[in-house]
This record gives sequence, C-alpha cells and structure tokens, in this order.
Amino acid sequence: MAHVVVIGAGQAGLSCVAKLRNLGFDGQVTLIGEENVPPYQRPPLSKKYLLGEMDIERLYLRPTRFFGDHDIDLRLGEAVVLINRADKTLQTTTQSLDYDHLVFATGSVPRRLPAAIGGTLDAVHNIRDLKDVDKMAPEFIAGRRVLIVGGGYIGLEAAAVAASKGLKVTLVEMADRILQRVAASQTSDYFRDLHRTHGVTLLEGVGLDRLTGTGRVSGALLSDGSVLELDFVITGVGISPATALAEGAGLDIENGIRTSAHGRTSDPYIWAAGDCASFPFRGDRIRLESVPNAIDQAECVAENIMGAEKPYIARPWFWSDQYDIKLQIAGLNNGFDRVVTRANDAVSKSFWYFKGMELLAVDAANAPRDYMVGKRLIDGGKSPDPEALANLEINIKDLMRL
Repeated sequence: MAHVVVIGAGQAGLSCVAKLRNLGFDGQVTLIGEENVPPYQRPPLSKKYLLGEMDIERLYLRPTRFFGDHDIDLRLGEAVVLINRADKTLQTTTQSLDYDHLVFATGSVPRRLPAAIGGTLDAVHNIRDLKDVDKMAPEFIAGRRVLIVGGGYIGLEAAAVAASKGLKVTLVEMADRILQRVAASQTSDYFRDLHRTHGVTLLEGVGLDRLTGTGRVSGALLSDGSVLELDFVITGVGISPATALAEGAGLDIENGIRTSAHGRTSDPYIWAAGDCASFPFRGDRIRLESVPNAIDQAECVAENIMGAEKPYIARPWFWSDQYDIKLQIAGLNNGFDRVVTRANDAVSKSFWYFKGMELLAVDAANAPRDYMVGKRLIDGGKSPDPEALANLEINIKDLMRL
C-alpha cells in the first residue's frame, strides 16, 4: 500500500492530505506537525485572534474528528530530523517511517533581530505561530509603549491592532518608505495616512541601532539618534523559506525548495508546496507567501501524486486587514513602470500596476468591485485602457468590455 508522508501541518500540508482523500487515494497518509495543535489559520493570528475577537477553536482549519474520519495519521508535536532518500525513509523525533511520496509543506520561518543588538531580550516578539501570539497577547494593555520594527504588511497589521487597543505605537522602517519592497508609493501613501490618523508614529528611513535593557527590553536607540522608552517590541522584518531539512537531504534549493511546474523537487519522489517552494512562473522562478497559493499548489501536488501530470498555474492574490480597511491584491507587480489611481472616494481607492500597456496587478483598498474586476482581467490576460481606469464616469465593470 502506497504511503504519502507530508511534513508540515499548516495550510499547505492539510490541503494536500485532504485533496488526496478527496481524490480517492486509498493508501496511507501521514501528516507531521511540530506544533501541538491541529492545523489552523495563520492570518487571523495578528488580527482577530490577537484582538480577542476569535477563539482558538475557530482558528482550526478542520475539526479534530476530520483526521480520524478520513484515515489521516496526524502526528503533532513531532519533528522530522533526517531524510534518507536512498531507501525512502525518514526519521522523526520518535520513530522511523517509510514513504513512497514525501511532500514538503514546511512553510517559512521569521527573520529575527540579532542577539548583538538586543534581539534575545525578553519582550521582543515575532508574529509567526500560535505560541508567538499567545506569548505577546498579555502585553497589549492600553497606554503601554510598543516599538514595531519593519513596515511591511505584518508590521502594519500589528501596529493597527496595537493602536486599536489604545497602545502608544512607534513603527520604524529602514527603507525610504513603508511597503517599499512590495507596493508602489501610492499604496504606501495611503497606509501611511491611515496609520497616522490612528495615532501611530511612523518613522521611515530610520533603522534600529540596538535595543536596551537588562533581561527585559526597556528602550531602543534608533539610527537617527532618537532614544525611545519601551514596554515591548514586535519585529516584522520578513520571513525565509524553511529549507534546512530539504538542504540536509540534498535537494536543489533556489529561494526555497526548487520544484518543477508539477511540484516535483530534484528527487522524483519528493514534492514541495506553499511558502517553502519556488516554482516556474511566466519565464521566471518565484515563491509566493500566501494562503491561496498554499492551498492551490498543495492540491495540485496531490493531483500529481495521483498521476495527473498537471502544471501549477499560479493566480496570485493576497489581502491585508488594517483597522476597518481591507486591502485586496491581485497579480504580481514585478517590473511595473506606471501606476494608475482610481479614487472612488477618500477611503475607497485602487492602484493599478502597468508595464507598458499590460496590466500586472491591482491594490484595492476598501474597493471590492475594483479588486474583482482587476482579478478577472489579470486572470484572463486582459488589460484595460489606463486612461479609462482613472475616469470615474466609466463604471468599473464596463472595463471588462473595453
């Protein structure tokens, strides 16, 4: 009987094993997770869960009975420590397992501040898993002072939660502007104004020199010479694909575990999906850090384990919730040379990325219709007239026909 082992009990890992059973796979299925809780949603961790608006059971992606009902051997609190590709076995912290197909769904790990600048002081927090958020939640008391290091979406979401709970929030971004790596200046401007309206102190082009304190963090020295008194710190300085185990097994690595369009690694019996995997996309090689990608790519891998030989066609989309603003993003803006703004009103705006006359992506802030139209255009390989986009006398839905 064939045995599929999936390493990583997150969104990608769960999606893969659930799809295998849905497709009628009748062999053994084992899902291994290092955490002691069943697969759960990560996006609400830094938002509704941290705000206390979602309890832990609502985080779970499936009720615990799902795994028994579908004959999935869920092994929690267990880590894979060694893979022997020659005899198709792996060693966990408790036992050895054989496999016919092995799937890496190991996700990503947060980058941490170096110990040399105070990164290991108490009350310096990362936001990545349930344990991280449970540890930091008691810090969120109105009036306390928090420093957030990093002006990407994770940092901005944490700032929104802290400000909403009445904390005094300072956010530092070493780059010239927030969101510089992922968005145009128009999107940065929108969210800068939003956070300042909510009382967040945003310092752009300012880095962290070091954190101070004895045992527990109590302050920070910034690159502009500023000195801050603090109660705690949240870091949001990016993530890296979790590839250490794959590297140890001798698999090809290229900004993640290198896979074919079908999800195969350099070993034909080993696959990868989700944050940890890099794959071909429009003549390039990319890695997507998103829930939709984790689900779709993992399900495609499951189909290919079953013999489908189906290439994965990514349709990138993302979202971010900050205060009462929902940002929805479709496409990838790599290589854009023009941004067109559609301002429906002071709050509802969308920013459309073009390369020449080709539409690449759209950032839609509280503009769900703009997002849906943009996503359909991008998925269909169509590009609207940029001038028509900015003309509010033209109904956004009519752009589908122009």
